[in-house]
Amino acid sequence: MKKQYLVWIAGLLLVLFFVVATLLHDARKANKLSGAAKENAAMLVRDYSPVKGDPNAKVTIVEFFDPACETCRAFFPFVEQLMDANPGKIKLVLRYVTFHEGSDYVVKILEAAREQGLFWETLEATFAAQPAWASHGHPQPEKLWGYLEGLGLDIGKAKREMHNSTITDRIRQDMSDARQLRVTNPA
Repeated sequence: MKKQYLVWIAGLLLVLFFVVATLLHDARKANKLSGAAKENAAMLVRDYSPVKGDPNAKVTIVEFFDPACETCRAFFPFVEQLMDANPGKIKLVLRYVTFHEGSDYVVKILEAAREQGLFWETLEATFAAQPAWASHGHPQPEKLWGYLEGLGLDIGKAKREMHNSTITDRIRQDMSDARQLRVTNPA
């Protein structure tokens, strides 16, 4: 009879030990991830980064994207759907990586459009027109201008503004942060 109780007590203690060990492991892992996010916060979000959604949202998605990347283009509607399904709960922060040839030119267009308050509309048009301008064998980013005409964008002003050194500095900073955070080209 005593052996039976001892087996049950030993089994219960063993289960209790595994439960506590699992909880401690999960808590350490969560603290480690939280610490890494806080440590890299400056590299994740810059004051100039395009932001969509509630600035006080509990969830922040930081997306390093290349406007010529098919994966980025395919992923964008899903992020939009996620945000629409959770109004006020998600903030999207975009950062630039220019992995593909011609992407830096298009990022400059996006930034020039942002100066006119038309960033998001220009981004959507850019992704919609991506097959026409972003051929990876022979990119022609200048073709994008023709797809932006109906947005209300002052194209002449945008063409002048895209050569602003501030825009070049933003691209350089985003690429530097991406390298430090080990963001890589999925292709």
